[in-house]
Amino acid sequence: MRIDRNTTARLYRLLAAALVFAVLPAVHPLAAQTTTGSIRGYIRADNGSPIVAAEVRARNLTSGNLRVASTNAKGFFALPGLVPGPYAIEVRRIGFKASGRSERVQIGEDLALDFVLVASAVQLDEITVSGLAATETRSIEVATNVTQTQIDNLPKTDRNFLNLAALAPGVKTQGDRINDTRKTITSGAQGAEQINVFIDGASYKNDILKGGVAGQDASRGNPFPLNAVQEFRIITQNYKAEYQKASSAIITATTRSGGNVWSGSSFFSYQNKGLVALDTFQRAAQVANPTTFRKPDYNRKLIGVSLGGPVIKNRMQFFGSYEGNYQDRSNRVNIVPPTGTALGAQSFAQFNGDFNSPFRSSLFFGKLSYSATNNSSLELSLNTRSENDIRDFGDVTAFESATRFKNSVTTGILKHNYFKGAWLNQAMLSYQKYRYNPVANSPGGVNKLYFGFCCGAVQTGTNVSDQDFKQKRLSLRNDITYSGFQAGGSHVLKAGANIDFASYDIIKQNSETPRFVYEGWFQNYAIPQHVEFQAGDPNFSTKNTQVGAYVQDDWSPTSRLTLYLGARWDYESGMVNTNFVTAQKVRDSLVKYQSRLFVNLDQSRYFTDGSNRKAFLGAIQPRGGFSYALDKNSMTTVFGSLGLFYDRTLFDQTLEEKFAPQHPSYRIEFYPTGGAPEANKIEWQNSYLTQGKAVIPIFLAGAGANTAEIKLLPNDLKPPKSTQFAAGIRHQFSDLAVELAYNGVRSSNTFTFYFVNMNFTCPQRSFGVAGCFVENRIPGFGTVLFADNAGKTWYDAATLKVD
Repeated sequence: MRIDRNTTARLYRLLAAALVFAVLPAVHPLAAQTTTGSIRGYIRADNGSPIVAAEVRARNLTSGNLRVASTNAKGFFALPGLVPGPYAIEVRRIGFKASGRSERVQIGEDLALDFVLVASAVQLDEITVSGLAATETRSIEVATNVTQTQIDNLPKTDRNFLNLAALAPGVKTQGDRINDTRKTITSGAQGAEQINVFIDGASYKNDILKGGVAGQDASRGNPFPLNAVQEFRIITQNYKAEYQKASSAIITATTRSGGNVWSGSSFFSYQNKGLVALDTFQRAAQVANPTTFRKPDYNRKLIGVSLGGPVIKNRMQFFGSYEGNYQDRSNRVNIVPPTGTALGAQSFAQFNGDFNSPFRSSLFFGKLSYSATNNSSLELSLNTRSENDIRDFGDVTAFESATRFKNSVTTGILKHNYFKGAWLNQAMLSYQKYRYNPVANSPGGVNKLYFGFCCGAVQTGTNVSDQDFKQKRLSLRNDITYSGFQAGGSHVLKAGANIDFASYDIIKQNSETPRFVYEGWFQNYAIPQHVEFQAGDPNFSTKNTQVGAYVQDDWSPTSRLTLYLGARWDYESGMVNTNFVTAQKVRDSLVKYQSRLFVNLDQSRYFTDGSNRKAFLGAIQPRGGFSYALDKNSMTTVFGSLGLFYDRTLFDQTLEEKFAPQHPSYRIEFYPTGGAPEANKIEWQNSYLTQGKAVIPIFLAGAGANTAEIKLLPNDLKPPKSTQFAAGIRHQFSDLAVELAYNGVRSSNTFTFYFVNMNFTCPQRSFGVAGCFVENRIPGFGTVLFADNAGKTWYDAATLKVD
């Protein structure tokens, strides 16, 4: 399916206008089902007949907000879009004795509550409270809720709420070691990049880098202050059509709000090296060097404070929080040069010792909740994350080669809800800015890399790369829910759309600091064997408009059977370098030397003139399932589901096609000062080590070898997708809820680059066999890589969950 650019532009304008007009009349901001829960059920008389026009009232016991619904001709009622929390629920109808109960609605939960009213000639004031605490049994989602009680009481030494996601079957947390610098979660045999996290309905998707969550690529910090999280839900499979940009698990979290009573909390925790056991590698080092081994210095201080309460009782509430994470660790540098070489006169002792590696993180969150009218409310929130980390040194890497890693995320959200009768409108405007900014901690010099030492490649001098990635996203979203449709049973219909205006501003100064590489076999380390660097334009930026729309119907033909039917469609304009033009010299070289490639060169697939690569329009994702109660009280329920889910390809991966020609790599070899000239080499001068980046123009002007890579994307690149299916049974034993399920995922379109000018040519496919590995050079270029999305993963699991 193809559309021209003028049509695309008109589509954007129409969708933006539709969303603006949808948002403006709505007068209330709570999120969609992504951050709320719902209650639905049937009201019947004691003789089993439905009660029409019964009034169902749900009052939030924290904020005092009231929601009201009425039953239809089948006795069905629905209260969607409820803020998670404790509720007092009352059911009244003239001629019947009122009934009620207290329930806690959890995030994402679709709570089924049925009431039986007893006929009474007199309407009594007291309420008959009946029934056990309700448990969600009718959902088709494979999900696990993490409550405030669990957040408060379960062990969480680093206060990262991603750790608690491991409570969900099939979810794995990566990066748990104290010195790890990247904490992520994975699920369903897919990478961390395929998850998504929603906080108060706003997506925290990392569009540009790894980690899945904005701010999690290469960070040892937390994505959000834990003392501001009220609860969250981990959905590992078959989430509804309202969720976007994920083909693996998602986390949807709701933040705390102030109540009608002022309350607050604070905490402080401390950990030092005495409270941390040695890991496997450290124990081995201790055994090998019992007299010189010293446990690395380490301490961590976590502090936090929160406060919430009424600004105007029953009308406006405030909540705010802060969490700080202060870490100090030392990394030991121990470089021992080999004996009997030219390095004997050069001292590495100046680089050795213990050096401090500080990490600092500050998390702020604030929210105002306002009940504008009896039918509407507003919510405004702002959170910031700021981190600084000095790292990437130790062992045989000198402290002067360290990276100063700066990481920040700021998100502002304005939400509005309006409800009347069977209608609920939910609108959201959000803005997010994410910045990833690792730079050299000691800039201005050159980098030296020594091979042939006993303990790996030794590195001294300035870190070679600086990067500055910025992701900005303005998002408009509107969701409409209608529960008054009754054809063939009771329906809760929901539809919505979002449009995100994203921009990616990238400065990618990779390897712009020259790296001089020393080899023991070359001049006995007296001079470098070669220099490596990159040069060119490091600036990359693009704009990306992301559009999504969905419809879904929760249809109950009978009170025991619910069918969940839905579909969504997603589109983004700037994912696959649609305006990229393959350079003529690349075309000519690959065509001329295609016999040197180990794959057939499909010119129509990998060459583009800037007009034959289109954005993907086929992300149509049907999702459906059923749940059926085997008994009238829904104590035992069977369920099944099947759905298609599309994600997106990371911008940094597709950027490589532009980066290779725009910021190419160079490798220039040397011959000794005063020696006989050698072809494609330049004479070594000691002054090269003192000029920093200023030496690069000298190298570019002289004789050298340009080893620019070729990296090409296929014109038919598709985003990652997965087909998810599940079947299971749930049963409630008093206060114990048990779920047994089978879960399956079949994923495809996994993105990867692969080499096309090098390969193994012998059956053993081993570097140990002489001549088995062959690299065919393309004159004027280095390695040649093609991208593809032919990767696939399979996942099958049987899960048992007991709450």
